[in-house]
Amino acid sequence: MPLATDRLHAEQAFHDRQAGLRTATFQIQPSALHVDVDSYLDHESWMRPAFAQLGDLSGRAVLDYGCGHGMAAVTLAKLGARVTAFDLSAGYLREARRRSDANSVSINFTQADGDRLPFANGSFDRVWGNAILHHLDLSRASRELHRVLRPGGIAVFCEPWGENPLLNLARRHLRYPGKERTRDEQPLRRGDLAVLRKSFSHVETHGHQLLSMVRRVLRPVRLVRTLDSCDARLLTHLPFLHQFCRYMVLTLRR
Repeated sequence: MPLATDRLHAEQAFHDRQAGLRTATFQIQPSALHVDVDSYLDHESWMRPAFAQLGDLSGRAVLDYGCGHGMAAVTLAKLGARVTAFDLSAGYLREARRRSDANSVSINFTQADGDRLPFANGSFDRVWGNAILHHLDLSRASRELHRVLRPGGIAVFCEPWGENPLLNLARRHLRYPGKERTRDEQPLRRGDLAVLRKSFSHVETHGHQLLSMVRRVLRPVRLVRTLDSCDARLLTHLPFLHQFCRYMVLTLRR
């Protein structure tokens, strides 16, 4: 238990600092709190197809699982969902509430740990999470996730993937924007899928950013678009290449 408590405190402190760094920006430029749905869904290549896995959200009870800055929660609400969002970080929750208010949407926020959810059994039709499972004790988190999801419900998670040895080398040694990480987080791997399958009989995976992962260090738009197009063809015709992608979209069905 002390190790788990230390991990939680370290995660909470890290994300509180991350949220605090953006506070001054919103004071100077409050328009930065506005969320444009199309821009958000297109800011990473996996986002729009991942959201599509959720289906029609109108009137559905949706949990934003580790909501962070609240952009996904606002997007879910704008798409018609009844949104509940939680995060471990009080700093992130303050930012998410400000973003909710700035976008005139109603979201129920609460502070919680993904390993111990304060929600009743079968509370949600859908669960969304972006870069969250790899921070958690996956065995405990998957049981909690299964518990709060209704029969027939769907959970979709976008997670960094760790089966590409060259990518793992780059993660350790290259400098690039947004590299900041907590000390305990590790990209998901195939063994983690086996853990998820103990709670969910249906676990679907789809990799994103194979060649186009170079966007982390190279920014020419034309090059990235060309590589995205190459990825689409390669991943369609050579499915085994999904395991070497930068990110994996996981669809879990209860």
